Formats: sequence, C-alpha cells, structure tokens
Amino acid sequence: MEVLSINNDLYILNEKEFVPKNIFENGQAFRWEKINDGYMVVADKYVVYIEELNKEQLQNLGNYDNGILIQNGGTLDDYERFWKTYFNMDRDYFLLRNEFMSYDKYLKEACEFGVGLRVLKQDLFEMIISFIISANNQIPKIKKSINAISELAGDKIYSINNNSYYKFPTIEQLSKVTVEDLKKYARVGYRAEYIVNSVKMIVDEEVSLEKIKSLPYEEAHKELCKLQGVGPKVADCILLFGDSRDEAFPVDTWVIKVMNEYYLDNEKNMKKIKEAGAKLFKDKAGLAQQYLFFYARENKVGVKKKG
Repeated sequence: MEVLSINNDLYILNEKEFVPKNIFENGQAFRWEKINDGYMVVADKYVVYIEELNKEQLQNLGNYDNGILIQNGGTLDDYERFWKTYFNMDRDYFLLRNEFMSYDKYLKEACEFGVGLRVLKQDLFEMIISFIISANNQIPKIKKSINAISELAGDKIYSINNNSYYKFPTIEQLSKVTVEDLKKYARVGYRAEYIVNSVKMIVDEEVSLEKIKSLPYEEAHKELCKLQGVGPKVADCILLFGDSRDEAFPVDTWVIKVMNEYYLDNEKNMKKIKEAGAKLFKDKAGLAQQYLFFYARENKVGVKKKG
C-alpha cells in the first residue's frame, strides 16, 4: 500500500481491502451522503469526498492496480494524525478475512462477499449520541438528526454549493442544548431526554469517557449502560465503532436472523445470541459480526420468501 497527498487530496493506493460502499453502508457510520459514485463524508474537522479511482486516474498517478481518492483529505500529516486511525489502516484485513474464512463455510461466504469492509474508529462521544438516536430508528432519520444536532451546536467547518457542514458538537457544546431544541430541530422525539440526561451524566463525571477507554471490555460495557438510552446492544455498537473493542458483539434484527440461520435454533434471547457470538468468534467477535451483518442485510438472510 502507498499513500500520496497531491493538492490537499489523499490517495490510498494498492489497498484492495478498501471498498467505500462496504464501509459506509453497513450501519457503523451516519455522517455520509452517497453522491454519484462516491461518498461525501464528515469526520472530525474534515469534509471529504471519497471514491474509487478508475483506470485512467490510476494510470495518471503511476503503475497502480487500485486506489481510493479522499478529496480534501489533507496532507500526509493529516493521514497519519487522523485517517490512518479512522480507517483502521494498521489492521491487515486480508489476513483477517483469511483467518475468518477458515472458521466455517458461513463466515467464509460472508467474508468473500464483504471484501473491502473496514471497521471505523470514530469519536466515542459522537458514537454515544449517534447510537442513542439509532435505537428503534431508521438510518435516513438517524442521519438527518445527527446532522441537525451538528448544525444546532457544532462549529461550521466547510461550505460548498450552498451546503454548509458542521463538526459534531463537543460535550460542552451539546450540554447547552435543551430537550425542546432536540425535539424541534433534530426531531429525535423521546430520545431528546436520553441525550440531555446522558450528556449531563458525562459532564458531571457520573460516567467518565476516559475511564471507559481504560476499562476492560465487560466493565466498559457496564459503565456505558449507566447512560439513559444505552442498552446492551447500543453499548456494544459504541464500543465497537467508537473504541475499537473487537470483542463487542452488537445483536440487532439482522444478527438475530443470521445467527439463527447458520448457528442457532430459533433463539430470540439477545444475551444468549451474544454469548454464542463470543464463544464462536472469541476476541474478534465484533469483526466477524460486521461481515455477517453486512452479508445478512444485503442478501436478506433469514427472511422468509413470499409465495
């Protein structure tokens, strides 16, 4: 793999395990918009357009087999400071998929389907608020609410084509937002109280984000569940996508379907399904879950066919 920076654009070259669709459209991130063949993404202080390079673009750059453009991604220092961690570039996903493909035929098929999927490492506080909003909600609505919260309380970071983009608010900025504001502008409904109360708990240090980062997985999970609106599944999402806890195994509708289709027998208890995932995939349960979840959702695994 090689990384170049040209005119404030970043190029990640000869890295086959990087497919934007499989990264952004698998439920782990919400601040993206599909535009043409690429994705407009807001992450930290950056607003970027990410797309796969075509043959002509690759030839103009040199002798490369494949590549990703992160337009407006910055310098190589920006890559080292932020994007390298955000995209989990230190992990060899080719080796990971090959390891998983030796487990069983089901995970093998999911890994073959999910080439280029990467588990992002996002901001822990942003993930707490995002996944509180996600509970019993649909992705388009979640995305709109998160963008509205950012516009309501965050700093403007970029404008283009009459569109303005805002950084996700800090804990201090969001602590000044009221339940009424969240209901009116972000349209989060009953979750507004959860957000306001959870932010207050973090401000008052009833729950410490720094402590969560240093705790073992089970204790960190328990600590997160103190926050209003954070149950076991939401806590696992937060830990997997906001703190790179590979063993976190979020159990949602698609995970219930795929686990029962391949590994269990009509098990509905989410705790038992999570325990089965941990037993099967051990300290990489969350990574295996991502391949299985993406495969199940895209292929409607476990959905009864009509007729």
